[in-house]
Amino acid sequence: MELTVGITGASGALYAQRTLVHLAASGVVERINLIMSESALLVAQVELGANLRAGDERKINEWVGLPADSKLIRLHRRDNMAATPSSGSHPQVGMIIVPCSMGTLGAIASGAGTNLIHRAADVTLKEGRKLVIVPRESPYNAIHLENMLRLAHAGARILPASPGFYHRPQTILELVDHLVFRILDQFGIPHSRATAWRGAQIDSAPVMIEED
Repeated sequence: MELTVGITGASGALYAQRTLVHLAASGVVERINLIMSESALLVAQVELGANLRAGDERKINEWVGLPADSKLIRLHRRDNMAATPSSGSHPQVGMIIVPCSMGTLGAIASGAGTNLIHRAADVTLKEGRKLVIVPRESPYNAIHLENMLRLAHAGARILPASPGFYHRPQTILELVDHLVFRILDQFGIPHSRATAWRGAQIDSAPVMIEED
């Protein structure tokens, strides 16, 4: 399995890191085409203290916990419009953008992309492959919502960075991984099922409390 991961400058670098970690650990992903914006590198440094230099695959591998010489992740420059993710004739299963900024979301929705993240997303949609977009913004304005609806109509899966709490997370990492597992579910990629909902037995109807 080969797929593309785009990381933009929205807050939530930990979502991106953990997505790469779990993709690498899945055992079914053979190649990850990674595209990071300059803003994504800055956010990773601010939020995680990660010193990721553009174009340095060894640094990326270290960030993800892979051997420095691992070939699993192929890093593509954002301005390299000749990279493999820019062509529909290059086979892969789809693309994940995590986190996705509203600027990137709008560029893809308009079809007027100017970099490889935009182009790869456009190719994913035109080829009928799965595009999973993880927006990270709050609150959304009407333009954001309209762009999400437009992309949903075009076939994208909008999976906002809104983790659940039914698995009773005890750490931030458990919250983040819960969302990442939902991303992996979109592609049928195996992962830990520790946070999966298993149903609950309700013994009685909830007690209604009257307000004064």
